[in-house]
This record gives sequence, C-alpha cells and structure tokens, in this order.
Amino acid sequence: MTKEENPASIAEADRAGIAAFLERLWSEDGLADRTLEAYRRDLQALAAWLAGRGRQLRTARREDISAYHAACAGAIRSMARRQSTFRRYYAAIARDEPSFVDPTALIERPRLPRSLPKALAEREIESLLAAPDLGSTLGLRDRAMLELMYACGLRVSELVELPLAGFNARQGVLRVTGKGGKDRLVPVGEVALEHIGNYLADARPPLAGARQPPALFLSQRGSGMTRQMFWLLVKRYAAQVGINPKRISPHVLRHSFATHLLNHGADLRALQMLLGHSSLSTTQIYTLVAKEGLKRLHAQHHPRG
Repeated sequence: MTKEENPASIAEADRAGIAAFLERLWSEDGLADRTLEAYRRDLQALAAWLAGRGRQLRTARREDISAYHAACAGAIRSMARRQSTFRRYYAAIARDEPSFVDPTALIERPRLPRSLPKALAEREIESLLAAPDLGSTLGLRDRAMLELMYACGLRVSELVELPLAGFNARQGVLRVTGKGGKDRLVPVGEVALEHIGNYLADARPPLAGARQPPALFLSQRGSGMTRQMFWLLVKRYAAQVGINPKRISPHVLRHSFATHLLNHGADLRALQMLLGHSSLSTTQIYTLVAKEGLKRLHAQHHPRG
C-alpha cells in the first residue's frame, strides 16, 4: 500500500465527514453494518487517494473522481459500487448545502452486463425434488417445501413466511404476501397438494407438538423456518443428487418455475401475476433465459449448429 493509499493520510475533515455520513445512513435508512463498512472503505480509499493530490472529499472535482475510477483496477461491478457510494455521499452534502457542486453529477454510470437468473433443467429439478427421504418427518417437510416452491414460483421469503391459514387445500390455492405487502392468489398443482397433505397429516403435528404455531412449515424446534434453513437444505439436496452447488441460488426453484413455464408456452402476463412482479419488464428477463436455452439446444443437436 502506497502512502497516498494509506488511510492514515486522510484529512481529519474527511474522517469527520465520512463518520457523519455513515451515522446518517444508519439512522435514516437502517443499513446493515456490512453495508456501512463497504461505504466506509470506498470513501476512505477515495479520501486517501485525493490526499496524495492535495485535495479532500469536499474539494474534489469531477476530473478527480473520473481519474480515481480510471486508476482503480477491477471489475465493472466494483466500479459501479464505488460510484454509487460516491454519488450518495455527495448527494447528502448537496441536500444540506444547495450551492454545493456535486462532482459526480455528470459522470456517466457504467453499464453493467445483465445477469440472467439461473434455472435448472427439468430433469435436474425432478432429481432435486425426489431427494428428501419420505420415510422421515423432516423429509416429508422438505419435499413439501421443494414441491410448493417449484409449483408456485415463490420467493424464499414468501415460502418460509407462509402462514398455515394461507393454504386452502379445498380450492388448491395459496394466499401469498409478496413485496410491498401485496397479496396474490397462486394455484397449487396436484403433486404439490399431495405432498403438502402428507406433510400436514404426518409431519407437522409432531413438529408442532402441543403448540399452535402460525407458520405452515416448521423447524425441528416447532418454530417457523428461516431463509437460511431452506437455503442450506436446498444446497444439501443438490449435492446429494450430483448438482454443482455453485449452480444453486436461493431462488433457483423460482427461476426454474418461470423458465419452464415459458418453455411450455405460458403467457408472459400470466407469469407476471404468478410471480408477483409489479412490472412486466421484470418478468421479461425470463424470456432471455428461455431463448438462451433454445440456442444451446440448437447448437447441441442441429447438424449445422
């Protein structure tokens, strides 16, 4: 680390400014400690770099910020993160001081490559769903959770927060509370209904014991499941059936649900409603996933692919 990169070279005014900014973020937005620490590192690195050039954060010009971005090696996502930090820092100053000239205002935002959701092949999904041991209480629970998430395209948070009262076995639907507290009704397929019925009859009662917990899916302690618990069991079952854990994400079943529906001719508007997306543009990302799958299929099997 060079002297100009050393945090010890940061001006005291910059230290105080960074500390006040982070305190403001914590009090107004309630950001997590990890996020605040990332903001601190980015701002301290910029302040140290500016100090080597006789400047401070408040006196930085647009050319200084651009030169700093150019001097920092790294992936485009790192650059985008740093720029987001700087924009937020200087925007906070500009809100308090209308005459302040924001040095990041005219800097072009980097174009991030659009990352596609990761979906498993249908045969991989079949293997994953069949992995839990149906002879055990937890196996019945896990199979019901996996089946339901794939059948309904739920977010992980929606799955683990499902109340028992939100499941209507007679009508075969779920009442799901999604982002922004918006409720939607989602149909449940026959296979998922069967496994939920088995779970409710043979697994949930021993997990609940004498208590009456509101959650549909329960842990061994009789309390509601968490995102982390579900994430770990998905990774465990994936490894068990030979699926590379690196290909697994917390929403892999949701992404697979959407992609497979489109592959089988589902309407994009209907998919938007099932997924609970407020904007159709969010749902359209899955059309790109489906197209990429068709391209790979063509390249693999066409004689001139």
